[in-house]
This record gives sequence, C-alpha cells and structure tokens, in this order.
Amino acid sequence: MSSATGLLADIASVGADRRRGGYSRHGFDPAELELREWFGAEAARRGLDVTTDHNGTLWAWWGSPGRDAVVTGSHLDSVPGGGAFDGPLGVVSALGAVDLLRDRGFTPRRPFAIAVFAEEEGGRFGVPCLGSRLSTGSLSPDAARALRDPGGTSLAEAVAAAGLDPARLGPADLSSVGVFVELHVEQGRGLTVPVGVASSILAHGRWRFTFTGEGNHAGATPVEDRRDPMVPASALVLAARRAARDGARATVGRIVPTPGGTNVIASSVDVWLDARAADTPRTRAVVDEITAAARAAAADEGCEVAVTEESYGDTVHFDPGLRDELAAVLGGVPALPTGAGHDAGVLAAHVPAAMLFVRNPTGISHAPAEFAEPDDCEAGVAALATALEHLAG
Repeated sequence: MSSATGLLADIASVGADRRRGGYSRHGFDPAELELREWFGAEAARRGLDVTTDHNGTLWAWWGSPGRDAVVTGSHLDSVPGGGAFDGPLGVVSALGAVDLLRDRGFTPRRPFAIAVFAEEEGGRFGVPCLGSRLSTGSLSPDAARALRDPGGTSLAEAVAAAGLDPARLGPADLSSVGVFVELHVEQGRGLTVPVGVASSILAHGRWRFTFTGEGNHAGATPVEDRRDPMVPASALVLAARRAARDGARATVGRIVPTPGGTNVIASSVDVWLDARAADTPRTRAVVDEITAAARAAAADEGCEVAVTEESYGDTVHFDPGLRDELAAVLGGVPALPTGAGHDAGVLAAHVPAAMLFVRNPTGISHAPAEFAEPDDCEAGVAALATALEHLAG
C-alpha cells in the first residue's frame, strides 16, 4: 500500500515555485497537466479505468461506471505559491483508500469512482471551483469560455490545447453520483484531533474593482494635478480591513496596475476583493460597504471605478444526516465549519456531499507553510477508507 505522504513525495517537484515558494499549479498549465498524467498512471496501476469528461474532470472507476455511485476525490491545482496539501492530499488519500480497502478484502457493491476536478482554486482563470461549477450549471459555458488568464489565454484556448473541445463545456449528468466525499487538509486551527467532518462553508465571492485615472510621469506631474488610481485602490484595501468584523472576512490579495512602471503614475489599477461571511445578506453588506468607500475615494481623486462580480457562492450546509452518519462511523469525530470553498460545496446543492478534514497544526493554508503530520495524513486515509466502505459496502 502506498502512503499518502509517499504519494505526495512523488509529485513534490511538480510545479515547485522558486520565486514564491510552495507550488504554482494551475488549471491546464504544464504542471497541472503533468499531475493529471501522474494520476492517470497511478489509477491505472490500481486497475482503475480513467476517463476525462467534457469539463476536464478526471474519473477513475473501480469496476464498471454506473448510477448511484460513491465518489471521492478533490483537485490537483493550487493557488500561486500554495502549499503541498491543499487539493493533492484529497487525491492521494483517495488512492491510498483504494489500496487500504483492497488490503481489507473489500469490493464495492455500489459503483465507485475517484474524481479530480479542474481549476478548483481559480488561480489561472479567476473563477474558483471552475470544473464543478461548469458540471453543475452554476457557471455558463459562454462565460467560462471567455475567461482569460493573466497572459491573455482564454479558457477555450487552454482546454483546446489540452485536447478537449471547448464547445462541449457545460452541465454534466450528475445522476450517476449517489454521494460525494471530499477529504481535505483543514485550512485553519479549528481541528484539534487528527480527523473531523465539515458542517458548513461560509458564503463567499470574488469581485474585481477597476479604477481608471490618468497615466502620467511620476517626476514631472505635481500631486495636485494627478488623477492617480492607485490612491483609491489603496483606500479599498483599508476599507476591506475595516469591513471585516463580526466574523466576516475581506481580503485584497491581488493588485495589478497598468502599465506597471516604477516611475509611472498608473492609468488604471485592478484590485481583486475576496469577501466571506456567515450568510448572503452579511456578505453582501460587507461588499456594499467596501464598494461605497471605493467609489468615494475614486471621486475624491478624480477617478472612475467599475465593479465586476466574478464569482459567488451562498452558504453551504452539508447534508446533516450524511455528516452525522460519517462522524458516527468514524468514532464520533467533531464537525466544524470552514471559511474555505471546495468542490464538495458546489456539488452539495445537487448531490449528497460531505467532507473530511485532516488536522493542520500550523493553521496556515494557501502558503508554503501549510502542513499536516504524516501520522495524521495516514489517519485521514484510514478514515476515508472506513467512510467509503460504509457507503459502498
């Protein structure tokens, strides 16, 4: 049987980011495509039949495909400079669970598959859970095809280069999925035992603010003559911190000035806001507060601002019956909420879905310091195998 940490070690060199640290593996880029090939080979080595659907989701079937299937899996992509565990831990644990179940002499009575979704982080095309959103119909194919990465490549062009037909992007028949269980490293310090289950996901979304002013010379333009879009962009960052209260989260993690010269007053600045709260009204209130501050700051500087909602997901409450059933099967492990989005959260509106978390002692994620102890990773594999045996047996 291959250990989860051993399988992670096998891919440790793929997509390593020498500038940022950690890993940069994005949907349909060379690193993610290499990981897809690796997964296909590992699945085939276990006798699983691997197919790729029209949205780029990999399916590895143990036995014949069929309806009411038990499905597990996660994703292989990362945020820029992300950790080694976010996504891949769920994939390698699924492979390890198959090994462990076979060692136990188990054969599933229900159809059984591992699914690997594309571009979960949105690190390349800006929309998180891209593959699962397409499959569930919560993202339109036309909007998806038009998405572009920072280099100008469209999603349509990227999937075509990967051998997929961009005209076929869109809703999938999910009637074959009877239940979906995703294992993931916990992304905070909420879990104090090796394994837990998820109860809910905060409402969350991404917005792009485009501030437009007047490009000019940094040395030859007096301050009183400037229409500098970086000034209201900076005000937005501070407004986000002020609005993040009473459990809400608001984050600016990306600012792109145009043209981007050190001695140039920018002509425009794009700022991306990530906002999350317990429910939609509170999340919308946070964004409204930040937007009002951004508009006021833009007006004061003689600039304009346009706001675009790039993605949004309402609060997810995982199926309580399935959550409690799995918690009991695993010996009464705790249930905890999370502020992080996942493919399981997108699928939960369409099929019974659950999540298992593996303890993260650093409490850090989306950064190179993300970590899980080897013993906890193996406890996660054992827990996932037990859950899948219960559901498929």
